Amino acid sequence: MASSCRSIRGGSRALHATSTLLIRRCPRSTTAAPVLGAASAETGPSSSRSAAPALAASRDAHRPKQLPPPPAVDFADTRVAFRSKTSGELARGLLVLGLCSVDLLVERAQQLMTLSQKVLGQRLFENLMKMTFYGQFVAGEDQETIKALIQHNHSYGVGTVLDYSVEEDLTTEEAKKKEPSSCTSSFEKETSKQRETQYSSDHRFDSRRAGVSSNHTYFYADEAKCDQHMDTFLQCIETSAGSSEDDFSAIKLTALGRPQFLLQFSDMLVKWQRFFYQMAAEQGMGGLTALETKLEVKKLQEALAKLGVATKTESQHWFTDEKLRESGTVDLLDWNNLIDAQANLSKQLLVPNMKTGQLEPLRSSFTEEEEMQMKRLLQRIDVLAKKATEMGVRLMVDAEQSYFQPAIRRLALEVQRKFNQQRVAIFNTYQCYLKEAYDNVTVDVELSRREGWHLGAKLVRGAYMDQERSRAAEMGYEDPINPTYQKTSEMYHRCLDYILEEIKHHKKASVMVASHNEDTVKFAIRRMAEVGIHPSENKICFGQLLGMCDQITFPLGQAGFPVYKYVPYGAVSEVLPYLSRRAQENRGFMKPAKQEQHLLWAELKRLAVLRQPFL
Repeated sequence: MASSCRSIRGGSRALHATSTLLIRRCPRSTTAAPVLGAASAETGPSSSRSAAPALAASRDAHRPKQLPPPPAVDFADTRVAFRSKTSGELARGLLVLGLCSVDLLVERAQQLMTLSQKVLGQRLFENLMKMTFYGQFVAGEDQETIKALIQHNHSYGVGTVLDYSVEEDLTTEEAKKKEPSSCTSSFEKETSKQRETQYSSDHRFDSRRAGVSSNHTYFYADEAKCDQHMDTFLQCIETSAGSSEDDFSAIKLTALGRPQFLLQFSDMLVKWQRFFYQMAAEQGMGGLTALETKLEVKKLQEALAKLGVATKTESQHWFTDEKLRESGTVDLLDWNNLIDAQANLSKQLLVPNMKTGQLEPLRSSFTEEEEMQMKRLLQRIDVLAKKATEMGVRLMVDAEQSYFQPAIRRLALEVQRKFNQQRVAIFNTYQCYLKEAYDNVTVDVELSRREGWHLGAKLVRGAYMDQERSRAAEMGYEDPINPTYQKTSEMYHRCLDYILEEIKHHKKASVMVASHNEDTVKFAIRRMAEVGIHPSENKICFGQLLGMCDQITFPLGQAGFPVYKYVPYGAVSEVLPYLSRRAQENRGFMKPAKQEQHLLWAELKRLAVLRQPFL
């Protein structure tokens, strides 16, 4: 089991060590301020008067530049919203959104597409799709064909998050055969070692695509397939760099390695964190936020010795950091860093199992082959981050199911430590429908502040709600999702507020407000004005999917707000699962879809009136 953590943390420590070497403290300026009185005494009154304009100019040069007030944005102005569209594109949008409101069509979208393909033949089917769903939601078939749309959107102030959306078209039965072997280690098969329920594989949920309407899903085949995915992501980065400046390219970590590692790493991180909160509860610190919870070191050492986790002498080696000695307390960030320190110890780190009362190793063992697979996953992430940084493209690490997310978040943080020293090159995604979202955001912001690098955050509501709730109910663990849409919106706004305050005071964070909710976008614009963050600072940007909510995206872009479309691409036959989910998502967001239909129809009528000959 020790070899497991050494493998996982070995890669993470390598990233962390490299990032530590890159951190440099900026020296404070040693230039002395001009002494006005001395200059006047030396040169006399007339010289002082002649120097006054120069001194005033010097003061003006150092005074913060006055920015104009944030531009107004009208999301009901159809002329601005659809200025980039032809009448044919407006009509297509109206047709597609109308079809998405027909329940029977949406529920059987995948089957109907497959049947149409057989009846019409490949060529006719592709032409039909390009005139409807494919033309609405997908940019093109390859990196070359999408460039025209990317450049067209840029001319209206809209950037790109390039997202390769081809996925294996597996049936539920095929997914159930493929998933279990890629989620369970050899060690677990041969022993009784079990993960926490939430981070275990379960045959009822082997098809991770089931019930997901907003994200594509990768299933592990072999290492060669992961290399192929990495090559595709590299091509996305190159295309983004060649089409425009400062765009994004999106990646998913389940495309780059076996999901087993993400599950095991998540299990380890969560067990270690739960142990921290258990110690906090015993010290009377239960119920506080993550950053408010601080353990007294002396009491913690006594508790560890009493539990048999470590003697006082052993634990003294854990708490040698100067800050800890001064404060006498340990917070969650200090606690998480202990995992790094423990990786160097020969003794396995043990944690108490509250259900059995027994001490258990925190780590599990990998075979030599599994260790190599884990290293390859870390290497692929590193290769992509280096490429994106070299080419000036920002890398977006997409969120996935909650049982993968602790590992994805930790790995994304390690990459940010290394590559976000001077600017935000890597963004991580936070799902605000998770109950723990605020704690995750605040802890990560604090970590970046302490270590001096720039945090990149994309805020989303979340894409896996129905699947997550069903899984929690059937497998018997606490539902990780907020109980209502309203609670999720409150969480979203709370997380956004925290990051905006961080940007206001420290200027070392950036956030993408990735939302189709008009109220949330308006909230972000209002709060930007209230805290004094101007759109031209490029610290806050917005994001929507291609083919959805143009009435939000394009008014933002033309008003000068940084805004981006998630732009998927791929051959027609290979993006059918993606297209069926776009239809489902539009049905799920009935109010925004209805509003968009209303605006599309109003713009078509306005154009029709303009084109009528004068009587």
